[in-house]
Amino acid sequence: MPTRISVFLDTSTLFAGIWSAEGGARMILKLGEAEAIRLLVSSQVLEEMERALRRKAPALLGLLAMLLDRSRVEVLPSPTPQRVKESQALVGHPGDAQVLAAAWDAHADYFVTLGREHFLENTALQEAIPFPMGTPGDFLAWYRAYLSKKAAD
Repeated sequence: MPTRISVFLDTSTLFAGIWSAEGGARMILKLGEAEAIRLLVSSQVLEEMERALRRKAPALLGLLAMLLDRSRVEVLPSPTPQRVKESQALVGHPGDAQVLAAAWDAHADYFVTLGREHFLENTALQEAIPFPMGTPGDFLAWYRAYLSKKAAD
């Protein structure tokens, strides 16, 4: 079986995928369920997600568990301290640095986020990391182009 691309989801993306049955974030979870892509999260993302759901929508905790299982989401080990330090220098926010470091250590092929301030609008970060980063819609467009190129080769 060909190697599937690895896609790291941050908390905002995972929340969007749980909150709305429609939209790009849920489509990414469906791609994971179909085993078209490999979905990655860090333990910190899961902890943040659980806290957010307990606070905003506790009735969705069961849906979270079900979608994580169906989508075959893999939980990554903690990132290395060196990678966290490098990431902190790029994003300036300790929590976001942990998340970025986990994606980086996992050699993700794409980092999906809705976080504008520390991620999407951070051009220095985008130039420094070895993988593309974008919103769920950005990823889906990138993935379509990836599949088209792969089919043409």
